[in-house]
Amino acid sequence: MLSATMSVEIEDLLAYIDASPTPYHAVAETARRLDAAGYSGLAEAERWELEAGERCYVVRGEGSLIAFEMGEAEPSEAGFRIIGAHSDSPNLRLKPAASADSEGYRRLALEPYGGVLLYTWLDRDLSLAGLVSVTSEEGLRSVLIDFERPLLRVPSLAIHLNREIREEGLKLNPQQHMNAIVGVDDGPELDRLILEELERIGMTGLDETNIAGFDLMTYDCQPSTVSGARGEFIHAPRLDNLASCHAALRALLSAGEGDPGEATRMIVLYDNEEVGSRSAHGAAGPFLADVIERISHSRSDDEEARPRALAQSSMVSADVAHAVHPNYADRHEPGHKPVIGKGPVIKSHINLAYASDGRTSALFASLCREVGITPQHFVCRADMLCGSTIGPVTAARVGIPVVDVGIPILSMHSSREMAGTADVEPMINVMAAYLERD
Repeated sequence: MLSATMSVEIEDLLAYIDASPTPYHAVAETARRLDAAGYSGLAEAERWELEAGERCYVVRGEGSLIAFEMGEAEPSEAGFRIIGAHSDSPNLRLKPAASADSEGYRRLALEPYGGVLLYTWLDRDLSLAGLVSVTSEEGLRSVLIDFERPLLRVPSLAIHLNREIREEGLKLNPQQHMNAIVGVDDGPELDRLILEELERIGMTGLDETNIAGFDLMTYDCQPSTVSGARGEFIHAPRLDNLASCHAALRALLSAGEGDPGEATRMIVLYDNEEVGSRSAHGAAGPFLADVIERISHSRSDDEEARPRALAQSSMVSADVAHAVHPNYADRHEPGHKPVIGKGPVIKSHINLAYASDGRTSALFASLCREVGITPQHFVCRADMLCGSTIGPVTAARVGIPVVDVGIPILSMHSSREMAGTADVEPMINVMAAYLERD
C-alpha cells in the first residue's frame, strides 16, 4: 500500500514502473501519458509537416520512442535540447522454442538478457509479458500482453543437495540452472497459456496456428514500494533505467507547461542498451539521427539545416549511477562515492565509457545550481572495468556533445533494485531546467 505522505512524483514513478514490465509496455505507457498531455503520434512512413509549438512522438521497434516539442525558432537557428534514456532492463527472456519439459515438470527455457545478476532471480514469483505476433484475416500484428499474475519460478537447490555452496559459493550455469517451472507435465503448453491470455484481453476465435511468434520476458510480480525508517528508499524492479525514462518524461511535460522556447525539446527512450544498442531502434542505430533530420527539414529548405541544428544541440544521457555500497566501499574510487539521497550524479570516464567531458559536466553542474542542487560525481576505479551507456554511442552516432548523469542506486542489475526517494524530484527539476534553456 502506498504511503499517504508519499510525494506525487514518487507515487507516479512507482506506478510507471509497475505499468512497464517490458520495454514495449514502457513505451506504451509513455505514449499513453503523452496522448493525455496533448501529444500526437506520428508514423515514420507518413510525411511530417511540423509547425512551431507542435508536440509529437514517434515509436520504432515497439520498444523505442522519441517525443518532442517544436521550438519557436527553426532547429537550424536554435538546435535541440535532448534527454536520452533506455527502456530495457536485464532480465530472463523466453527462447523461441521455449518448451523444456523435464522430470515430470512443465519448464520454459530462459536466456539471460544483458548483465543479469542471476541469483537474484531465484525463488521469485515471476510472470510473463511482452509481444505476441498473431496472424489473422487482417494479416500479421503484434499484440502487447501481460499475464499479471505469478506464473513461473526458478527454484534454488536445497542446501542438503548442495553442501559445497558453503565453501565454493553459489555457481549458476545459465543454460542448466535458470529454466523456469510453469506447471506439472499434464498442465497447459505455452501456446495454450498465450491463447488464454489473448482471450482475456478480448482476442477470441484464435487457435495455436495463429501464434506466429513471441518476444516474452519474465518479471518479478512484487510491486514497487517505499522502504526505510523514514521512507528514504525505493525498492523496485527496472529502476535501471525506468527511473530515468520517467524523469525525462516528467521533465518534458513540465517544461511544456510554459512557452515552447526557441530550441526544440526532445526525449529519446532507446531499447537494447543493455546488450550494446546494436539494433535498428537502439542508440547505435539511425533512429535519433533520422528524426532530427526530418524535424530540421520540416521547417527549412536549407540543405545544411541538419548540421547547423546539430552544431547548436546537446544531450543529457540519463542512466542510473553506482551508489557507494557500505559493505563494499573499497570497490569505489576514494574521491567519488555517490550516496543515495544526496542528488544527481555526473558520471565521467577518461576512456569514454561515459561521454561527459569538462564542458558538458560544467553545463549540468550549473543547471543543478540553478535549481538548488549540488551534484555528486562518479569515476570508476582505475583498476576496474567500467560499464557504459547510450551517451558515447549517441555522441559518436549523431555528433553532439553529451553529459552522462543519473540517480545513485544499489543492487544494480538485480531483479529488484534500490534508489532514494529524495533523488527523484531533483533529477526531474534539473532535467526540466535543461529543456527550458535556450
